[in-house]
Order: sequence, then structure tokens, then C-alpha cells
Amino acid sequence: QLELVESGGGSVQPGGSLRLTCTLSEKLDMYCIGWFRQAPGKEREGVSSIHGSHDSPYYMDSVKGRFTISRDNAKNAVYLQMNSLNVEDTAVYYCAAGFVCSPYALPAGAFNYWGQGIQVTVSS
Repeated sequence: QLELVESGGGSVQPGGSLRLTCTLSEKLDMYCIGWFRQAPGKEREGVSSIHGSHDSPYYMDSVKGRFTISRDNAKNAVYLQMNSLNVEDTAVYYCAAGFVCSPYALPAGAFNYWGQGIQVTVSS
């Protein structure tokens, strides 16, 4: 059973940065890794994704130019660098693994394995 563990969350002021890390229990080469988030009272939304062995990442519109997804196959890790954070980015962030990546969409239903989630809070 694949396991995913998120780290790197926390609290930051508006305009600040955080880097989230998703570490897999096995090699990520065959997986699509997605980052999702869920704010209180809102539905879960797909933030970004990247495949473990090829590029063409996906970003939701509201994070384009601010967030960058990357991977380190040697460490079985996927990163989400989040810059210029604003209060609307406050949420629990989850990483998840599936088998199909698309550069056009990020449906939660396509992902089979999920991490436990980590809180990101942006406030002044």
C-alpha cells in the first residue's frame, strides 16, 4: 500500500512563502502526484500536479505564476513551492497519487492514494 506524507506547512504572513513536501513510500516514477487543498466550508480543489517520469505540470488558474511543482525522484519526493501567498490560500493541503496526469485538469476522483493533509495558514 502506497503511503504519502506531507510536510512543510505552517503559518505565514500575506506575501510570504512556504514549500510543501510530499514523500512517497515507494518510487514515484509511475505515479501522477497531485496537490489538493480544502478550506473550511469549501470543496476540495486541485492545485497542481506532476507526473513522476515526465513533465507537463498542471496548475489551477489562481496559483499560476505563484506556485511551482517539482520532483526529486532520488528522494521519492514532490515539492510545492508557494510564493506570494494570500489569505485565500489558507487551507488543508493534501498530496495524492494516481496513475494518469493531465495538463488541463486535476480531478480528485482520479487519485487513489492520499496523505493525511497539512495546514497552511496565511494571515496578518
